[in-house]
Amino acid sequence: MGFDDDLRSCAELVQTGDVDRFQAVMAAPVAAREVLFAIYAFNVELSRAPWASSESMIAEMRLQWWRDLGTEIAAGQSVRRHFVATPLARLLKPELARVIDAMAEARRWDIYRDPFADEAEFDAYIDSTSGGLMWMAAGALGPADEGVVRDFAYGVGVANWLRAIPELEAQKRVPLLDGTPEGVRALARKALERLLNARKNSGRVSTQSGVALLAGWQAEGILKQAIKQPERVVQGALGLSEFNRRSGLLWRAALGRW
Repeated sequence: MGFDDDLRSCAELVQTGDVDRFQAVMAAPVAAREVLFAIYAFNVELSRAPWASSESMIAEMRLQWWRDLGTEIAAGQSVRRHFVATPLARLLKPELARVIDAMAEARRWDIYRDPFADEAEFDAYIDSTSGGLMWMAAGALGPADEGVVRDFAYGVGVANWLRAIPELEAQKRVPLLDGTPEGVRALARKALERLLNARKNSGRVSTQSGVALLAGWQAEGILKQAIKQPERVVQGALGLSEFNRRSGLLWRAALGRW
C-alpha cells in the first residue's frame, strides 16, 4: 500500500518521540519501514499514556484504550479510526497483537509511585515492554526464535532504562531495586550477558526479522559504560558519542548484524 497520510504521521511521531528507533528504521531496508514505523509509533503512544494525566483514572483509561485495540486486532475485528491504530491493524499479524495486552499492563507501573517488589517484577516489566515491542517488530518482519529476540531485548531494555533513571527519579519514581554502584553493575552485567547470549544464537533469527533488532545497536556500549562507571547512571551521562552512534548503526546495518 505504501506510505499514506497515516504512516507519514507515524514516521513523524517516531522521529520526534523516539529518535534512536527512527534512525534505526531509516537504516533498515525500505520494505521494512512501513511496519516498523507503525509499531514504533504505537509504542510511543503507549509509553506516553501513563504520563498523559496526573489523574490515575485517566491514565488507566488511556492504557485500556490500547489494550482494547490489541484485543480487536487479535480477533480480526475492525478497529476505531486512529492515525496509529489504523495502519497498525493493517500491518500487524493478529497473533502478534496479543502481545499488546502485556505491554499495556506493564505500563501501569508508570502511573504510580510504588517501587518494584522484587527482581522478578522488574524483569517482567522489561520483558513486557522492551521484549514485547522487539518481538512484535521481529515477528512482523520474518521468522525468529522468540526467546533469542527477548534475550536481546532485555539487554536493550535495561540499557534504555538506565539512561532514563534521572528523569524517572525526577518524576518521583523508584526505578531500581538497588541503586548503589554495585547494584547498577550487577544489573548491567546481567543484561549484557543476555544480550551477548542472544548474539551467540543469532542463527535462530532470520535476516528479515533481524532488522528489528537493529534498534538495539547502542545497548552493548551503554551497558559496558554502566559496568565500568556506574556513577554515570545518576549523572545522566550514559551514551555514545554522536560519531560512534551513527557509525555503529551504519556499520551494523550494512553488515546485517545486530
